[in-house]
Amino acid sequence: MARWIESWMPGSAPLPGAGNAGAYPGEKFGLPAEGVSSAAGFGRRFGALAVDWILGYLIALLVSGPDPLATPDFNWYVLGIWYLLTAVPVAIFGASAGMTALGIRVASIDNSVVVGVPRALLRTALIAVVVPPLVRDSDGRGWHDKATRTIVVRTRA
Repeated sequence: MARWIESWMPGSAPLPGAGNAGAYPGEKFGLPAEGVSSAAGFGRRFGALAVDWILGYLIALLVSGPDPLATPDFNWYVLGIWYLLTAVPVAIFGASAGMTALGIRVASIDNSVVVGVPRALLRTALIAVVVPPLVRDSDGRGWHDKATRTIVVRTRA
């Protein structure tokens, strides 16, 4: 019997540890164990997020006026700029600037060539909520990846 979460979150396992977990992350999607196209680890993913967030922060400093830290809405500027810097390139190219710098990209698990705008917008919004990326399965996919049917893979060793 499927868990209640399966009804709204495609790609989640019916039972935790019920034979769906492979010997290594990404095995059930046909990914190699290591090297190019293998599932990206948490360190690279977190590093890419940090790079994108710092870029968003620096751009927000430039566009928010003479005393940006005194602006009450500065945090919203940073969030909005980070959202655009992440969602748009992921939708078009499959990777943000931080992802490209750390050698990872977002891949669709349903054989689509690109992630696409709706899924990239949803995925980025769920990352902004913070909890979905922290709850991960044996393949390293968070709720944001499951909801958008994506997986983050390495583009270089």
